[in-house]
Amino acid sequence: MSGALEHRLADLVADVSGGEISAEQALAGDHSLSALGLTSLAWIRLIDAIEDAFEVDLDLGGDLSAFERVAALAAHLSGLLDAQ
Repeated sequence: MSGALEHRLADLVADVSGGEISAEQALAGDHSLSALGLTSLAWIRLIDAIEDAFEVDLDLGGDLSAFERVAALAAHLSGLLDAQ
């Protein structure tokens, strides 16, 4: 599921960035999503989209480094989904 989850998250990144960041760029992991140009508004949209799509609550009060790359975000999200 990890690969499929990463692809779904990359698609969400592309959607919330209005196409400024392609799913391929997000998946490549060469740069953080912030370095690729994901704006603060797009970050909020991404969090909302993830919470809606996967029916989870993301804790934004802790370490946010998991949100910087799609692979790390997928691993974090997978842990949340496994805990449900």
